[in-house]
Amino acid sequence: MEHALGLDIPETLEDLCTPARTCLLVYDMQVGIVSQLPDGAGIVERVVEALSLARTRGIRVVYTRHYNLPLGWAGPFQLRMAKSWQRVQRASELKPVLQLGSPGWQIHEAVAPLPTDAVIDKIAMSAFEGTPLATMLRDLGLVSFLVAGIALEIGIEPTARHAADLGLVPIVVEDACGFGHREAAERSLASLRFAGDAMFTDVAGLRNLLRG
Repeated sequence: MEHALGLDIPETLEDLCTPARTCLLVYDMQVGIVSQLPDGAGIVERVVEALSLARTRGIRVVYTRHYNLPLGWAGPFQLRMAKSWQRVQRASELKPVLQLGSPGWQIHEAVAPLPTDAVIDKIAMSAFEGTPLATMLRDLGLVSFLVAGIALEIGIEPTARHAADLGLVPIVVEDACGFGHREAAERSLASLRFAGDAMFTDVAGLRNLLRG
């Protein structure tokens, strides 16, 4: 930790990964999303360990849960994105997926939140867009967050970039972040590394850090 200009400037993971400075964001670990990944079971296993480590250390946990609006409330952007994801040509061919309260929308039971955790529903890719997450972190004086979940190239990268614009340090737990497209996920990590706003670790590193 550097002390300069009357400020404490975190420089290492050890500086940031304390209950006073960080939380764990579990991004979209939902039944209907986990099931789409070939390595979904492996990601669940690593997120389970990250959760256990965070809770043992007293680090707060917050979940995001993505959902799709009813078609009557989906505008041109939402419909265009849904058509792309479902690979259909016309809006009339769309099927309801990740609707509020549906089985696929639920958080996977292996990583289910505790009553002491926070859960945020969202319709955007960034966990900060249209949600109270930034206010929650700032009110607690947190300056960073660990992030694990699905999917790295779809929602975790936008969340990390948005966080940097809010003055927060995202810490990506790389092997606990699932992806649907390996090359796109590798580009996301490379881009975040190049920008220099984020920090990175893996579950083994987190284990050594938090147990230490």
